[in-house]
Amino acid sequence: MSHGFDAATAAAETHAAPVPRAPGLLGAVEGAIRGLNGLILMLGGLALVAACLVLSYSVLIRYVFKEPTEWQDEMAVFLIVGATFGSAAAVQAKRGHVAIEALTGLLSPTVNRVRLLLADIVSFVFVAFFTWKSFTLLHEAWVDGQVSQSTWGPPLWIPYSMMAAGMSLLGLQLALQILEAVLHGPGRAGWGTPKVGVAADINRDMKDRPDLTPRGPDVLASQTKGSDR
Repeated sequence: MSHGFDAATAAAETHAAPVPRAPGLLGAVEGAIRGLNGLILMLGGLALVAACLVLSYSVLIRYVFKEPTEWQDEMAVFLIVGATFGSAAAVQAKRGHVAIEALTGLLSPTVNRVRLLLADIVSFVFVAFFTWKSFTLLHEAWVDGQVSQSTWGPPLWIPYSMMAAGMSLLGLQLALQILEAVLHGPGRAGWGTPKVGVAADINRDMKDRPDLTPRGPDVLASQTKGSDR
């Protein structure tokens, strides 16, 4: 089972109680990243709207007025790249990236906590490599003066810089969540109460239906003793 960003659970999140900030320096960093993510999400939304307008203008010019286009397609791609990579950290903060949850119900809570922590660590390693590669491409494009092969020919450091910045922020978000999980428990890292996606819906359903809540060996043993009496 996988989950992602959807309108229903995102709307439900707006009415949820705010998660308390972690104490100390970690909480200050979390607050700063949260504010930055909010700003980037707003800019990303504007970028997507701008991309739609640019593509609409391109269609109008190309097929209605029969005039060639040079910059519209790549401009739209640049805007979408910026919105996608820039918002990656904000989506990670909400645990909104696609994830496989087939093992969640098969493993014990302790094993699940270890599994989720290992998944975050592996993700951080991959993102760190991706970030390093993005900065390498950015440096090459800047030093060599690389430009696109299109007629417009914009410099390639523009998309590479957006990739590098977005992946850097995503790596920082993952590192923050790993530290929160280690120091303050999995709930602080967004594992206990997923904000978006199918996992959030399942958790809400299970809270509304206590009979559906998974029961551990200790609970079952106490119930068995009670029934024996």
